[in-house]
Amino acid sequence: MQEPVVRGVGAVVVISYAAFIGWLFAAQPRTVTEVVGGVSAGFGTYTVDAQAFADGLGFFRRDQFVEARAAFARADPALRDARTQFFVAYSFYRQGWGRTHSDDALFSSGAEAIDRAIALAPGGRLVVDDDDDLQMKSADELKAELQTGLTRDASDFNPLRWFGTRK
Repeated sequence: MQEPVVRGVGAVVVISYAAFIGWLFAAQPRTVTEVVGGVSAGFGTYTVDAQAFADGLGFFRRDQFVEARAAFARADPALRDARTQFFVAYSFYRQGWGRTHSDDALFSSGAEAIDRAIALAPGGRLVVDDDDDLQMKSADELKAELQTGLTRDASDFNPLRWFGTRK
């Protein structure tokens, strides 16, 4: 091989490797599955497991939220689908909502999931309007509910709150 060709190939390999290391530093994936999902999403080949997502929706609609999150985790193992992460966050909200108080740990996990969903959504705007069972259709509404549940103020002690409904 000629020397310029070898140098050119070497430069391409070095630049590609540097870009991959930069992406790892920026994305900070925690598992190999997230790395593979992130790379495949970058190439536009990442897909959600439709059957696992349908299973998750079934569990979600029957108020089996732990099971729903397990199915959603199978559907979107790399955490790269905004709609799936929306339902994960919604399941944390529904499980953590209470008439007298909210479960802070579940609401915190829901807030993390909805932040992921918003970051993944095109333009940061996510609306799930094809599901008539949902009372909150946008990620912004869900995020506001989760943040309200995490804050402590005088309205938390209002006895009329006991008559509120879960969304």
